Amino acid sequence: MKNLSRRRFLSLAGAAGVAAAFENPLLEEPAGAAENSDHAGDFTFLFITDTHLQPELRAAQGCGQCFKRAHAIRSDFAIQGGDHIFDGLAVGRDRAEGLFDLYEKTEQDLGMKLHHTLGNHDVFGVIPSSGVAPSDPLYGKKAFEARFGKTYYSFDHKGVHFVVLDSIGITDDRSYEGRVDADQLAWLAADLKRIPRATPIVVSVHIPLVTAFNSYVPPPGTAPRHNGIRVTNAYQVIALFEGHNVLGVLQGHTHVNEVVTWKGVPYITSGAVCGNWWHGTRMGTPEGFTVARIANGKLSAHYETYGFRSVAPQDT
Repeated sequence: MKNLSRRRFLSLAGAAGVAAAFENPLLEEPAGAAENSDHAGDFTFLFITDTHLQPELRAAQGCGQCFKRAHAIRSDFAIQGGDHIFDGLAVGRDRAEGLFDLYEKTEQDLGMKLHHTLGNHDVFGVIPSSGVAPSDPLYGKKAFEARFGKTYYSFDHKGVHFVVLDSIGITDDRSYEGRVDADQLAWLAADLKRIPRATPIVVSVHIPLVTAFNSYVPPPGTAPRHNGIRVTNAYQVIALFEGHNVLGVLQGHTHVNEVVTWKGVPYITSGAVCGNWWHGTRMGTPEGFTVARIANGKLSAHYETYGFRSVAPQDT
């Protein structure tokens, strides 16, 4: 894909409306200032998901507005929760490259270290109507890897172990489902085994591991062929968390705010930067992102809106 060398440069150089109704003490301090906190283990980071970048519907302007808002929040780094663009699944090479280029340009407004999570709409050319052949060198997840690196990985920050999972399973009939494959499960088991069990852990995943979303909407007239709302084999992932100090799991995909706690672990699904795909609020959740705080060995989070106004509002 185009602009790979430019992205490498920006990844090295990038670190050098209506607000919330209450005064936020995290606002208006320079990004990265938390590195100088008196408590080395306490810090703030951002979870920014479902940007769905496209040139239509003022999406790039809205995303830029969101990133500038996020930049004003004192944070050590951000995690992008997936679905950077709309819609890599169903478009050809030129459109996909243009969308990724637009996202990378807009991301500069964030001005802080950013870790990326793969979303279903970041997968290239999988739907047959895209006209993309599976033999294309960027087919599937390869386009994302060329831009952002591995689809699952871990990193450490101030004593906290972060795990970024790939929840996108590409199916034989050229669609997708929520799934963490066998190779990744083996990697996750090994990754968790190598750290002390008391180590605090935060997980990022796009398609939720745990959600009650289907309880909020009527059942579809025809059962979908694949489970795209949650990770089908989430029970296998969750089993690996047993005995570890998982502070929380941050999720995207459904575009609604939701917290489900299971065995003491909060599964925090964040609303979307794009809201209802740039058509207004999504089931009552406005456009926004999640501000997460690690303090005294606990994870807390709240949702920030940024005042976007859709040019084509639609009811969800």
